[in-house]
Amino acid sequence: MRFLHPSYASLSRMSITLYHHPFSRAANVIWILEELGVPYELRFVDILKGAQKAPDIVALNPMGKVPILTDGDLVVTEAAAIGLYLADRYSLGKLAPSPDDAARAAYLRWSLFSPSVIEPAVSAKTSGGQFKPSQVGWGTYESVIASMESAISGRSYVLGDRFSMADCIFGGAVRYLLRFKVLEATPMFTAYAERLAARPAAQRADAKNAAIAKEHGLGG
Repeated sequence: MRFLHPSYASLSRMSITLYHHPFSRAANVIWILEELGVPYELRFVDILKGAQKAPDIVALNPMGKVPILTDGDLVVTEAAAIGLYLADRYSLGKLAPSPDDAARAAYLRWSLFSPSVIEPAVSAKTSGGQFKPSQVGWGTYESVIASMESAISGRSYVLGDRFSMADCIFGGAVRYLLRFKVLEATPMFTAYAERLAARPAAQRADAKNAAIAKEHGLGG
């Protein structure tokens, strides 16, 4: 399945391929690609049937997981890394603050906070796992929530009034957790998620994920 942003309609060859399933973190990468406005191709990987463990997938990602993004001969895995890579390559100075921009510090901080702190903290919380706060990277669940709130308190986006790739990564996690009722729907989180959901690129991505799920007979 191929998608061309209108500004790239004249391009006959696309180099970006996203190995995708709408019930995986790859769903959020479609939003990232839509925000960037670059042409891309989707390759459906049926993770419900274990297709992510096929030899050709494992050759790209030994973890046997999606998302996987190829850009020409380059291979990038891990959703946050994919977002940071794409923003630096295709939107430096726009969706990605330039290295000499002071905003890049917060941008990197909250982009990496999502996979390294939010996801393991939520997994530990929902599984009932017991850990000593001093021995894990996320400390306590309460401190994680307080930190998430501090990232957007009094701001429209992570960087204030400026939307960035950090909102796709950090905000994508917030949207997902709210959708599945894992995160308390506080007014602050809800308003932030609604701002993100109102973006045309997010709406296009949601529609494409829904259409792919329907095409493959997937519920949920």
